[in-house]
Amino acid sequence: MSGAQTDDELYFADFTAGEVFEHARGKTVTDVEGVLLCNLAMNTASGHFDEESMKDTPFGQRIVFGGITAALVIGLTMQDTAEHAVRELALDRLRFPAPVFHGDTLYAFTQVVSTDDAEEGEPGAGVVKFRHWGVNQHDQIVFEAERTVLVKRRPA
Repeated sequence: MSGAQTDDELYFADFTAGEVFEHARGKTVTDVEGVLLCNLAMNTASGHFDEESMKDTPFGQRIVFGGITAALVIGLTMQDTAEHAVRELALDRLRFPAPVFHGDTLYAFTQVVSTDDAEEGEPGAGVVKFRHWGVNQHDQIVFEAERTVLVKRRPA
């Protein structure tokens, strides 16, 4: 596994299939993410807002909306995987193997699945497929996805 990354100069040619990144930053989930963003997205499910009703569930407490978990984990990867992105092409195979709770701290990892030439019309870029996953402070995987990005080639 590569060390923590913080390089903002990762172009298409810098990604190698099989390479794994441990991203440098973590993020503790607060009520801003867990509640405010849910409100803004109009997701008012009691599992995210009602601590009392969640006490008697297998979770025992409120859980963070999966969309927020996905956004946080992918956001933690962006400094290394999107600094030279031209556009996002796909986000597939999203999974949430374990719940995220308020106060959990999330960390992100990325594996480069493949690199391919872009279709005609994109000579200055290539396609990179990433597998992202996030873990909590207990090293439980809480999120997995595959993301395909059109990334600039290094200028001549």
